[in-house]
Amino acid sequence: MGGGGGYPGSSDNYKEQLRQSKDVSEDVSFESDVNGMISDRLKSYNDRDSDQYKTHLDDIKGIIETRFAGAVKLRFGGSVSKHTYVDGLSDADILMLINNSELADYPPDKILSYVKRELSGRLHNVEEIKTGSMAVTIKFRDGCEIQLIPAVSTPTGYKVPKKDSNEWSKVVHPDRFAQKLTEVNQSCGGKVIPVIKLAKGVIANLPEDQRLTGYHVESLAIEVFKRYPTDMPNTPRVMLKYFFEQASKRVTTPITDSSGQSVHTDDSLGATNSPDRLRAQKTLQRIHTSMQNADNLRSRDAWDKILGEIQ
Repeated sequence: MGGGGGYPGSSDNYKEQLRQSKDVSEDVSFESDVNGMISDRLKSYNDRDSDQYKTHLDDIKGIIETRFAGAVKLRFGGSVSKHTYVDGLSDADILMLINNSELADYPPDKILSYVKRELSGRLHNVEEIKTGSMAVTIKFRDGCEIQLIPAVSTPTGYKVPKKDSNEWSKVVHPDRFAQKLTEVNQSCGGKVIPVIKLAKGVIANLPEDQRLTGYHVESLAIEVFKRYPTDMPNTPRVMLKYFFEQASKRVTTPITDSSGQSVHTDDSLGATNSPDRLRAQKTLQRIHTSMQNADNLRSRDAWDKILGEIQ
């Protein structure tokens, strides 16, 4: 009589307990494996951040200090300074701070040409050095790419070259953006910077015409996480999914550039709901859906593919 009524101690109840126990065990194992993949990516990104770029920066600094008259200092102004650098999708900009130098009286194109000429032939393992409207771009054979941007000192800040123009910008404040990112990162227990690195790594796997710039990814992260729900876990996997879900909604509207370098951090995508913004939205939505499907299927391989290969 005591066989199958579903009462406590019955075989049906025992089977349900086993099933639930197995589900919990699989969830824990899956979570552990995905977190391990994420940790491996972050370790790889963190290892890259230091040695290669420090070596190249030291070489550039040595040449500039020797060859340039007056007070010229170098400072990381892009992803490296904010500790969000990822190979393939970052703004590894170095600001060339010009103060009390003869260069301060020149227009941008003259300074850029001068910098290129002085660096050419003096840096080691260089694949290419070229000038654009805003920067000297140096491509090294080890894959590193650094943009050297002149910034002329004024009593209230610095001026950098205007894009596609041979004029200096209005006064910019590159530290303001970094400060906003720092504040948001601290409010989320220091977890936003790792999520930015992971997001950049995921986006770097996309075709080039579908990638957002590193600066844009950072700007979206500030918007997404400045009101991160307090009841959600501060874990990289959960926050990464949340980033792509919310960024797909936020990308349709321009983001004001707090540094003053331009009106918006994402001017290249055009006005609200432009075709480029809607395409970017679909790309971000597709990534979030892939992550959601990987979770639903408990697929380690799917997550490994989404995170991309460690270079």
